[in-house]
Amino acid sequence: MTDKPYITLRRVNHCVNDLALLRPLLRPAPRARLAWETWRRGDPMTTEKMSLKLMNNAVTRRSVTAKAFRTQDTVSYLKTLPGISAPFPNVFDPAGLVDDTVPIIEVRRWRESELVHCRVAMLAAVGFLVGEQVEDIPAFINFEGDITGPAINQFQQIRQGFWEPLLIAIGLAETYRVSVGWSAPLGEDLNTLKDDYDMGNLYFDPLGFAPKDPAELNEMKTKELNNGRLAMIAVAGFTVQELTDQKGIFEHMAL
Repeated sequence: MTDKPYITLRRVNHCVNDLALLRPLLRPAPRARLAWETWRRGDPMTTEKMSLKLMNNAVTRRSVTAKAFRTQDTVSYLKTLPGISAPFPNVFDPAGLVDDTVPIIEVRRWRESELVHCRVAMLAAVGFLVGEQVEDIPAFINFEGDITGPAINQFQQIRQGFWEPLLIAIGLAETYRVSVGWSAPLGEDLNTLKDDYDMGNLYFDPLGFAPKDPAELNEMKTKELNNGRLAMIAVAGFTVQELTDQKGIFEHMAL
């Protein structure tokens, strides 16, 4: 008589612990169904078995869009993305990194990374040119004239009190970007984008520049990529040049 309540309590504890571990993988309906199934059958299903069952069910819930791109070959999929223009009429791949042996999920991750670096490089290019010209303007926050010289050295001259808010802002921005575009790091979805995520689209367009027409939007995205690629090359050139002779960019132009 004393063993039965103990056995029943152990079963309840197993159910509760297994469901707690699997909570991120379960939606309300599967969670309730699995709890009832485990209790009714008295089946000592392990966490590993339950996890495998749930992940297999999750695969069947992928969107139609996801199924479409996953059945394409890599090069054909890449040709459907923005960023194709002369002198690269097929795809922009000067290093020859892409072929049909590369998984599409990897190519999507590369495109997301390219877009992020394009946007950062465009801001950096403006920062190089503007930062070296406004250091003598009173409205510029120059920490009492301590920030001067080539842009590559101004980074080290900024005092404490500037970096802390900047790091917080970057952390918030990156947290938002990850929540919008990246899959939860579970199983095969580790370090991958969401299947229905449009690379680079963070729903941030405060000035309303994005066209409604799909063809015009594709053209604008191509222009963004082309300008970003040029900016990455330009910033690399700026950095090498200033490291070589410790002169500002406009000093080389005698301006």
